[in-house]
Amino acid sequence: MKAAFLETPGQPLVIGEARLDDPGPREVRVRTVACGLCHSDLHFIEGTYPHPLPCIPGHEAAGVVEAVGSEVRTVRVGDHVVTCLSAFAEEMLIHENACVAIDRAMPLDKAAVIGCAVTTGAGTIFNACKVTPGETVAVIGCGGVGLATINAAKIAGAGRIIAADPMPEKRALAEKLGATDTLDPMSDDAAARIVELTKGGVDHAIEAVGRPASAALAVKALRRGGTATILGMMPLNETVGLSAVDLLGGKKLQGALMGGNRFPVDIPRLVDFYLRGLLDLDSIVAETIPLEQVNQGFEKMKRGDAARSVIVFS
Repeated sequence: MKAAFLETPGQPLVIGEARLDDPGPREVRVRTVACGLCHSDLHFIEGTYPHPLPCIPGHEAAGVVEAVGSEVRTVRVGDHVVTCLSAFAEEMLIHENACVAIDRAMPLDKAAVIGCAVTTGAGTIFNACKVTPGETVAVIGCGGVGLATINAAKIAGAGRIIAADPMPEKRALAEKLGATDTLDPMSDDAAARIVELTKGGVDHAIEAVGRPASAALAVKALRRGGTATILGMMPLNETVGLSAVDLLGGKKLQGALMGGNRFPVDIPRLVDFYLRGLLDLDSIVAETIPLEQVNQGFEKMKRGDAARSVIVFS
């Protein structure tokens, strides 16, 4: 099978051939239909996060079950599934717990982004933050995760949703997905503007890009008692914290690994949201590309002027 290999950090992925074993007792072989390009992959490709090499990166995928092991009980051959594991390849061999069967009416190129970006962003709103109607939310960084966070905040009934991104194109997309206000986080008065717009700061500030300055902005944008949630993968030597004044004001800081998701519960629910017209994945997916263009897709990601690129396998 064809796959994209990471052989050397900082170098382009190499297209080559790989071979899969037959499924073990609880393993599933999946024919990959689509896989999103996630900023997490870029961290490993560039060597920011160390990883044993060579490897096949990619993790935000959807496909069709081709074979199952003798003890698999959660999926069957022919099921359409969403997964979150080594996916820049025409096929995947994964544990049955790493995939969830979904409604076959769901387009798989859109289902792929549910595997990471949407699960993380929407999960943060519904699970980690438990946003309730009328609460105020600021989202810093409007890539795939940030846009999904904004869309989910709208679904949750947030009263004001402020999107912060330096790219005008991303801010326009954020408005389409539910942001009530947008601004450039690089401006000197970004925190003051958020506090002014919300008459004291937001209930929830969500950092979705992985920059220390964005995390600091998230904390500054909070009202007393508000919570900052850090989703972005920052350099491993960075520290994010609260000052004594922040603590006296009851501000809170938390992480939310993949949005605190419950994979078997949340994935079908998000698919249902899309099929009912609530979750706008059509706007989050900027383009579909073949595997051979994976490196060009990551170059576009570095420029930061588009949302999600999704590899589609023929």
